[in-house]
Amino acid sequence: MEKQTAKEWKQLWLSYTKKKNVGNDPFLHTYRLEGFDRENRIVRSALEELKKGLSGMLGIDPSEESFAPEAGKEHINEQDKANSMQGILILRRLIPAGNNEEGYSLHEKEGNIILEAGGEKGLLYGVFHLLRLVSMEKSLKGICEAAGPDNPLRMVNHWDNMDGGIERGYSGNSFFFENNEIIVNERTRDYARLAASVGLNGVVINNVNVKQAATYLITDRYFEKVAQLAEIFADYGIRFYLSLNYAACMELGGLSTADPLAEEVQAWWKEKMKECFDRIPNLGGFLVKADSEGRPGPFTYGRTQADGANMLADAVKPYGGIIIWRCFVYNCTQDWRDYKTDRARAGYDNFIQMDGDYRENVILQIKNGPMDFQIREPISPLLGGLKKTNQMLEVQVAQEYTGHQIDVCYLIPMFKEVLDFHTYCKAGADTVADVISGRTLGNRNTGIAAVINTGNDANWTGNYLAGANFYGYGRLAFRTDLTAEEILDEWIPQTFGSDEKVLETLKKILLNSRTTYEKYTSPLGIGWMVNPGVHYGCSVDGYEYSRWGTYHRADHLGLGVDRSDKGTGYAQQYYEPNASMYNSMESCPEELLLFFHHVPYTYVLKSGKTLIQHIYDSHFEGYEEAESYAKAWDELEGLVDPEIFGNVKERFGRQLQNAREWRDQVNSYFYRKSGIPDEKGRTIY
Repeated sequence: MEKQTAKEWKQLWLSYTKKKNVGNDPFLHTYRLEGFDRENRIVRSALEELKKGLSGMLGIDPSEESFAPEAGKEHINEQDKANSMQGILILRRLIPAGNNEEGYSLHEKEGNIILEAGGEKGLLYGVFHLLRLVSMEKSLKGICEAAGPDNPLRMVNHWDNMDGGIERGYSGNSFFFENNEIIVNERTRDYARLAASVGLNGVVINNVNVKQAATYLITDRYFEKVAQLAEIFADYGIRFYLSLNYAACMELGGLSTADPLAEEVQAWWKEKMKECFDRIPNLGGFLVKADSEGRPGPFTYGRTQADGANMLADAVKPYGGIIIWRCFVYNCTQDWRDYKTDRARAGYDNFIQMDGDYRENVILQIKNGPMDFQIREPISPLLGGLKKTNQMLEVQVAQEYTGHQIDVCYLIPMFKEVLDFHTYCKAGADTVADVISGRTLGNRNTGIAAVINTGNDANWTGNYLAGANFYGYGRLAFRTDLTAEEILDEWIPQTFGSDEKVLETLKKILLNSRTTYEKYTSPLGIGWMVNPGVHYGCSVDGYEYSRWGTYHRADHLGLGVDRSDKGTGYAQQYYEPNASMYNSMESCPEELLLFFHHVPYTYVLKSGKTLIQHIYDSHFEGYEEAESYAKAWDELEGLVDPEIFGNVKERFGRQLQNAREWRDQVNSYFYRKSGIPDEKGRTIY
């Protein structure tokens, strides 16, 4: 099914517009391939990208120069190679390949630029990095860099539905599906290029809430088109995954049960997985959401999460497949009157007792926080809490609770905080980054995934500035040591050009945008207070009396949820010293104070302000900062592409409306609750 032409969408940071040469011309007219098979699909993609990028940015059409060793020589003599030609780009496979086929190095030697890689994927990533440097107008003279991925699996999870809609989609409709049919076209390839360019190596194309037509993705109805999609991603070193309906054995196979210990269920899945891996090339495995928010799972049959995951893992094991099992399991029929049941506890409570019970080809996918992608929440205690089980981190690039890609909110500073968090699970290897890289447990079935909602809007992400989160996530997944600022120093020149005013203005806006959004929405870790369902805009009590377990517990004396040992006990799920730190109101980090404690309005923070005054001040400050960003963007008119300028200006207009509503509704609500006026006498309604 063909939709859209190549002219109808943007290439984002791969636009390859004309760049300054900055002395790179002598190195890039000729390249030589050493040790790689030019007919390999990933090598072909790398060479095509090299030519496309150099042609667009420098007007160079590189030609290939070959060098053959003398007859009978097992390896090419290094001096012969060096003497054969100088001033070229040498693309060389390391001999031996080394431990990491995805790693690469770039260096200048004897007048040549040498890109060495451990395998085809490393070559592809190295070519993309070389083009990144050219796009940033960096000289290759004297270059000496090396990089390899910190995380074995670096995924994006799409929540696309087969009718073409996207759950939490703020960038148009799906470019994978429409009217229960699969779309395969050049946009699919461009998406694979974008993903590979930042080092991603796994993609799940369909919503974790698998229902209706999506259940049939593992049948003859869709195998042919699914295989075509998988092949495109294979060209760019990206393994292909599907979200799976746990009850498919009943819905497709006509069984009366989905009990993971039932022999007929195990037999059905073994046969189905054989069929899937036979029919879908490049299939890496399946993502499963079970026993959560109405999805079927092993709890229905009195079985554990490990029983369900292991049954599927055994079925995919003969084909090298993995099962990624989401830990987003909680009771979504909670009673708001119940002060002891705590949604935040659910992930840990449901999974910690089964630590070590999972097959080696099962990975537990754990959200960064215990709730649901709020602007601020603590790190999930499951990360590092599990000491015998493969783990991967799940973050959300889709701005579900962080502004819907209307409000600017650069999420990489948040992701950095998560990765750098010390869990105290193992001395010397206890950060979340250690856990998901495999350094903590010494395993390789680990990694990171991002829920993403790139859609068929021309710019893929709705707001052009939201593209920084897509780009930044991929780069951070590949290299967790990169800073949020370093990532912007890459993304801005590639997307907007090299104007210094544009660079400095966007860095200032983006680096502070997460804190600004937090200020005018829900500071101090309280979260939620959004319009139910859509999750955009302020509704202080929107979820306060609901079944979802998302309460702020505000009364006339204070607000916040007591999760100490005197409350729900959630703080005790952490290792020391984190447990004690969170348990005490005095030692709890103030950015999380209301997540862990019910705090009086008159409580004095470290700033010297009372809690209620902090609420007032932060919401006024947040609005003022958003207003300053809109004004700063206006000053860039004429310095950025007119279409981009108009898109972002329109989004800032909507953001200011949203920020004003948050400011006035939250301040008025808590003024009416507390009866305590603003010390500064500002208008509160």
